[in-house]
Amino acid sequence: MDQDFYETQLIFLTCCCVLFLLVEHILSRSKKSSRDAAEARMEDGGVPNTTLLAKLTRQYLFVYAMVMGADWLQGPYVYSLYREQYKFPERLVALLFVTGFSSGALTAPLVGAWADQFGRKKICLVFCITYTLSCACIFVRYLPILLIGRFLGGISGSILFSAFESWLISSSNGAGISDSNLSRIMGRASLINGLVATGAGVVSNQLVSSTSNFGSPFLLSGTILVLAWFVIARTWQENYGSSAAEAGTQNINIFQIERLAKAWRIARQDRVLLVLGLTQTCFEGSMYLFVFLWVPSLQEASHSSNILPLPLGYIFSAFMISMMLGSLLYTTITSHLLTSPSKSNGSLSIHAKLSSLVCAISGLALAASVSSRNEKIRFWCFCVFEACVGIYYPVQGMLRGTLIPNEHRATLSSLFRVPLNVFVVVSLLTGVSSARYAVLSASSVMLGFSAIMTGLVIVNHADKYSV
Repeated sequence: MDQDFYETQLIFLTCCCVLFLLVEHILSRSKKSSRDAAEARMEDGGVPNTTLLAKLTRQYLFVYAMVMGADWLQGPYVYSLYREQYKFPERLVALLFVTGFSSGALTAPLVGAWADQFGRKKICLVFCITYTLSCACIFVRYLPILLIGRFLGGISGSILFSAFESWLISSSNGAGISDSNLSRIMGRASLINGLVATGAGVVSNQLVSSTSNFGSPFLLSGTILVLAWFVIARTWQENYGSSAAEAGTQNINIFQIERLAKAWRIARQDRVLLVLGLTQTCFEGSMYLFVFLWVPSLQEASHSSNILPLPLGYIFSAFMISMMLGSLLYTTITSHLLTSPSKSNGSLSIHAKLSSLVCAISGLALAASVSSRNEKIRFWCFCVFEACVGIYYPVQGMLRGTLIPNEHRATLSSLFRVPLNVFVVVSLLTGVSSARYAVLSASSVMLGFSAIMTGLVIVNHADKYSV
């Protein structure tokens, strides 16, 4: 019965996604000619703006698909490799996960500061190396090596969710690309994230089935990361957090104390940036904890969980398609509200309102999943939450790009990840699975608080911070 239900919902969501894609494509084509006429211009005999946009879109999305695909390949089988193949006890597995999040919290500020001073491209190349080494370490069944691998994985995660986005925004600003087009690139990136996540789940499942080894997806992931290194090295241009860094006149400081202190002073004195960091902590913290909670929550609500296992592959694919639907909805909303460069001044207000709305809806979805014991209702609540994830990433990326100065963009983006990782580590140490109702309820309350603060602070100050 469960199998039939989830198959039907997966087919329904897939049809909705295909239909949405067709409608969005038709609508975007109807406006493409007028938009191109407004934006395709020559400046001092230079390259047309549309040519630069197409080039940047290809450069970023191709690399983004590779690195996110490599990341998603590892996700489904990390726990199974430690617990089932290596036969590690539950506490040791928890220690390995905590090590990854702890290293992310400890190194996030340094990673961002290094990216701003030494170059975002260089740090993205470092990401490919550290994440490849993390994949290699997981094949050595020796605890110190495995801990080193998790430590490298935490560093890589901090780079993945700060330096790549900072490179895109800085490159976009340098090329004179409008907010509406940057928003479109980020919307496409969120859509691609859902696509590669769905594909990575299928591929990793097939690899494990054919090799009977939970480590095989990590081998493919490492291979993709090596290829991504070469693509970044050959196609990306370097950009920095300041002209001084670009000119190479800044003193080399490994610990970046001065830069970190300056970035913290900027954030501390600006309540808009503090609320932006609050939203990142609340939403992404809830998202990471959701990864640990959705399986036991659905199993508890399933009437046949003791007879037949839940089709977790179908459910995961349904979540990823829901995330794709969210990204398509974001692209549709922004493409119609930001139809010309003259409307770009309203970009901050639109994205601030979307951020507040997404936090509110995702909080309500988690609250509804706690209050209901019905398996189908919980499933759809989780699908709504995943759709909000698809909207959140491009929205938050645009807000960071608008509100955070380029000189400290990667530094502040990484600083915001420190409380996020601490929040996840504390939750893991207290046992999220056994206290899932309390964790989901707390996440719902925090998301509601974040929605209110975003509405009161960022939305009300949108005009002041519009560029």
